[in-house]
Amino acid sequence: MHRWPHFQLGAITRRWMLNTFGVIVAILVIVAIASCLMLHRYYYSIVEMNLNQVSESVVSSYFSVYLGSDERRFEAGARSYVENFEEKDTMEVWVLDRNADVIVSSSGFDIPEGSEMPDYVSAAENSQGPHIAVCRLPSGEKVMARTILISGGSRSVAGAVRYLTSLEEIDGNLAVIDTVICVACAFAMFLVWMSGYFFIQSIVKPVRKVSRTAQDIAKGNFSARIDSHRYNDEIGELCETINYMAGELEDSEKIKNDFISTVSHELRTPLTAIQGWAETLTQAGITDPEVFRKGMKVIVGESERLGSLVEDLLDFSRIQSGRMNMKHEKIDILAELDDTMYVFKERALREGVDLEYNASTLLAPAEGDGDRIKQAFVNILDNAIKYTGQGGRVNVTASIAPEAGKLTITFADNGCGIPAHDLPRVKEKFYKANTSVRGSGIGLAVTDEIIRRHGGTLDIASVEGEGTTVTVTLPIERAQDLQAPPAELTEQEARDALLLEQIVREQQSNPQRDQDK
Repeated sequence: MHRWPHFQLGAITRRWMLNTFGVIVAILVIVAIASCLMLHRYYYSIVEMNLNQVSESVVSSYFSVYLGSDERRFEAGARSYVENFEEKDTMEVWVLDRNADVIVSSSGFDIPEGSEMPDYVSAAENSQGPHIAVCRLPSGEKVMARTILISGGSRSVAGAVRYLTSLEEIDGNLAVIDTVICVACAFAMFLVWMSGYFFIQSIVKPVRKVSRTAQDIAKGNFSARIDSHRYNDEIGELCETINYMAGELEDSEKIKNDFISTVSHELRTPLTAIQGWAETLTQAGITDPEVFRKGMKVIVGESERLGSLVEDLLDFSRIQSGRMNMKHEKIDILAELDDTMYVFKERALREGVDLEYNASTLLAPAEGDGDRIKQAFVNILDNAIKYTGQGGRVNVTASIAPEAGKLTITFADNGCGIPAHDLPRVKEKFYKANTSVRGSGIGLAVTDEIIRRHGGTLDIASVEGEGTTVTVTLPIERAQDLQAPPAELTEQEARDALLLEQIVREQQSNPQRDQDK
């Protein structure tokens, strides 16, 4: 038992969220973080560059005259240096003694002991500079500081000068920039989300419709259709294809039902006639030879009709399953056509149809199955006579192009014709353009397959109300490949000789069959 597949169409959105949108969000987050870090590094590098502009040699030379055992002299030099420092507007300067205590600061405020000075510690531990660090003042203000040690000789430290630049304003500006970057990334994420969401919905909603419609079609509702898709894209093409498929299935279902109805009628009519006459003939007291002969004639005729219909069905089944075998032997196609015309002359006279036949007197030798070729001719002539009716005319013409190796046979009638919209489909299985005339609707499909298997073509041209022309083109042996018949034989005698040779070959190849007969 088949179960309907369960499609979780929301999974498409989830997969997009996980794969596409997730990757985009990760990229935007990385870009935002990288941008913020680069901006922080850039602005801090500018501050660091300003601090590095202070020359260590200038500081050392300035304080060299104030060094000595007198600490008051060093303190006086420190005050003088701070008072004359020209960059007070951009940075603060401290002067420290050998004990790392602040002697004087450019801000004029007392600096508490034990203040955080990582730059000074770094300078004291390693004289290789520059020694710059970011720290916080006792007031909580964030600053960037640089320490330059003042040597007192003999590797001793007489003091230090510390330069500080506030980072509060820079950090404030960076916070604004970071916020702008984050908002921009968030807005970009929102745009990507909205764009992706609507795009996914433009796919998911039609797919839902396709899924529902396909399920309806699978359940047998061939009239189900998908509303027109607004975009001219692959989804729209898929919707049109589904609608086209549904239309074809609907037509096929109608044709199948018509075929079943037609075949049922075709089977019931001869069966009714056979049963009726069989019951009549089995009744006691039937002594009239004429009645008996008429009844048996009806029974035989209707049995042949049933046999022909069953054979058509079997042939079509063989075609569908690829089991339609063809014999490959030497035949004369025109001889097969002659036999078919001979059989149909009596029927044409009986039904009041003028059957005209004009054929070339040349041979039309080919490799093929004579019985199947004759079957194709029978189907074509049967249709021509059925759809022409009493008082009509059927003209059969056969012409040979020996040099080209081609035989062309034309079956033209002046019957009811085929409507233009039905003409492209008359060779399809089960299709009947005119349901008022008896027939299964598979004769032309079988005929087309037989002609195609022999390397030929079957073309149909028709005008409604004027008639139909069926053209069969078959390949034959070229003139240069033929063995010329003896000069003393006529063309008809040559054709009869060829047929006799074929019969003899068949008897020689199947001696057991002849014995059984």
